Amino acid sequence: MSQQTEKNNHYLLSNWKPENAAFWENKGKTIARRNLVISVACLLLAFCVWMLFSAVAVNLNKVGFNFTTDQLFMLTALPSLSGAILRVPYSFMVPIFGGRYWTVLSTVILIIPCVWLGIAVQNTSTPYSVFIIIALLCGFAGANFASSMGNISFFFPKSKQGSALGINGGLGNLGVSVMQMVAPVVIFLPMFTLLGVHGVPQDDGSSLFLANAAWIWAPLLLLATLAAFFGMNDIASSKATIASQLPVLKRLHLWLLSLLYLATFGSFIGFSAGFAMLSKTQFPDVNILHLAFFGPLIGALARSAGGVISDKLGGVRVTLVNFIFMALFSALLFLTLPGTGSGSFTAFYLVFMGLFLTAGLGSGSTFQMIAVIFRQITVYRVKLHGGTDEQAQKEAVTDTAAALGFISAIGAVGGFFIPKAFGTSLAMTGSPVGAMKVFLVFYIVCVFVTWLVYGRRQKHVKS
Repeated sequence: MSQQTEKNNHYLLSNWKPENAAFWENKGKTIARRNLVISVACLLLAFCVWMLFSAVAVNLNKVGFNFTTDQLFMLTALPSLSGAILRVPYSFMVPIFGGRYWTVLSTVILIIPCVWLGIAVQNTSTPYSVFIIIALLCGFAGANFASSMGNISFFFPKSKQGSALGINGGLGNLGVSVMQMVAPVVIFLPMFTLLGVHGVPQDDGSSLFLANAAWIWAPLLLLATLAAFFGMNDIASSKATIASQLPVLKRLHLWLLSLLYLATFGSFIGFSAGFAMLSKTQFPDVNILHLAFFGPLIGALARSAGGVISDKLGGVRVTLVNFIFMALFSALLFLTLPGTGSGSFTAFYLVFMGLFLTAGLGSGSTFQMIAVIFRQITVYRVKLHGGTDEQAQKEAVTDTAAALGFISAIGAVGGFFIPKAFGTSLAMTGSPVGAMKVFLVFYIVCVFVTWLVYGRRQKHVKS
């Protein structure tokens, strides 16, 4: 971008110094908070689109389709798979294009899968392959998380990183719960009849307008796009090439922290995608759609709290305790399932709410760890090679944003693995127990990794 173009672009912040206390209080804080509010709105809607199939899949057969349980689980899992893959390139986009421009583009394109899904569910001859394509397109919404978190990390000083990322990620994650609250209501309302949406009669005398679950988000996405275009900013100092961001992939801590984030955020998004379908298979007499939203709601709010608590108590300490509780709740779940335990839906639901709570808290605390640790690593490395403090801080911001984006890509894989594991376990054994055993062992491994690498050996973080 030329100097003249930069001068004429009042959306571009050419002298951004959040670590300067006077700058932050007088000017930076207001701008950062405005960008955070709009970022949260865009990310929340992205999560609504990302998890659309968690509400739509359980209703497809009610409107005339005839898909198997494993096929329906696959539809809930595929958006997380494509979202995880797309998060890798998305994590590099903000330093290349700018946070404002990329937020606008990545938000407006989400209208496409929403409109297409609304059309597809109205025609029972729509082949399963079309739903697969739409599910994969919904993954673009999940990729937004990587660029969004990386973008917000540029706006805030390191002392506010945990809180800012926790709010952005936590309230963004709230979109899962919002979608699961809104969809079960709007699918029974004749909202888009002027556009040709007709209800499908149900056994209880009601009519199901399934297209509403997808179309309701299109106008909201358009409004969010306009808000991002007119209200957000780009930061000149955040500009970087892909080549300058790739070295973070060589760092062992990136892969260790990816493992921890996979266990926390991966669990949150995986349980959010698969909980309704799993509950339906284990407790078919319970109308789970009226209760499914509560877990993602708890997890999303807990994520924000996890970032704030970690800023005060330390991300490592919070993450370690959190993994212990995740393992405990996973073990307790066996006692609630039909066949292996009491078969009590109430107990099953309460234990799962505990898993949502800890998955959310851990998502916030591990992200705080990533921000703090990668700043330490980069500053230590640059100064070790004779770099100035200014160079160290600039590289630290870029490296941290790249790490946050890439690690978020790894974490999103859990959104595919968990529903698919449930579906495979049910198809092979008729029970989800096999999948839950794998999750339990994984959480125990994460307890030891957190303790051994980051709990006992803090100095090792600088290596």
